Amino acid sequence: MQTAASEGSETEAGRWVRACSTADVSEDLAKKVDIEGSPSIAIFKVGDQFHAIADLCTHGAASLSEGIVENGIVECPFHSGTFDVRTGKALTFPCTEAVGTYPVRVEGDEILVRLDPPV
Repeated sequence: MQTAASEGSETEAGRWVRACSTADVSEDLAKKVDIEGSPSIAIFKVGDQFHAIADLCTHGAASLSEGIVENGIVECPFHSGTFDVRTGKALTFPCTEAVGTYPVRVEGDEILVRLDPPV
């Protein structure tokens, strides 16, 4: 787990904060990031794109960053429900409620997330 600095750039689009390096995330392993003052975020890589979702499963108190990741889908490690990491949509039972997503941008080799409330 990594704790990111609480500094970020304020823009009209929201507060962007460094989450981690692009090298910290692979297509088969998520990266859990704790940013001061915010709930934990899970960062995923799908192809050449990075995605960020709330790390906590909506069905139970499980860390989605600890789940199995394949083809943009993460499986919750507690009850095997799945989520699309690109949209946050719950795909399989027992998960029925989507997880929040965060906008992501890459600057150089740094992944930044926008810390507005997740959508």
